[in-house]
Amino acid sequence: MLEEIKHQAELVIQELIEAAKLKKGDLLVIGCSSSEMIGSCIGKNSSLEAAQAAFSGIYPTLKERGILLAVQCCEHLNRALIVEEETAVRFGYEIVNVLPQPKAGGSFATTAWKSFAHPVAVEHVRANAGLDIGGTLIGMHLKEVAVPVRLSINTIGKANILCARTRPKFIGGERAAYVEEYK
Repeated sequence: MLEEIKHQAELVIQELIEAAKLKKGDLLVIGCSSSEMIGSCIGKNSSLEAAQAAFSGIYPTLKERGILLAVQCCEHLNRALIVEEETAVRFGYEIVNVLPQPKAGGSFATTAWKSFAHPVAVEHVRANAGLDIGGTLIGMHLKEVAVPVRLSINTIGKANILCARTRPKFIGGERAAYVEEYK
């Protein structure tokens, strides 16, 4: 099952990067329920192994393309996010003091903390796109305007996934013209 989770996560992230037109320096937020990936109810059966499998399918692709990652913690940490310190500084995010654990922050956030070179926690981000694995509610961390992205894969392990990209707001009304690449 862990190899399947890793493989599905790798396919999902590659497809999301293309669909959302992410480029170097863009920020992607991921919320992940390891419990849901293994077939349990969110928050009830945290699996560090499942989180590590998904992370290992996702993170190398993001690093290779220069896409920045923010990993959402669970509600026990008020959905704080784990990012590289360089990301927090670049975007001016205020660093807060918390250390995620599998049952207080989540296994995926714990895995990110242990995998990042210089991890820090922040309370808010405004990401260009997002991946929600297992109903973790990442919408609060996306830029306006969020647009749903449908992928050819809709689960990682046993967890449903939802994806989104963002675009600039359309303003100006019926006589306005818009830039095609942002639609």
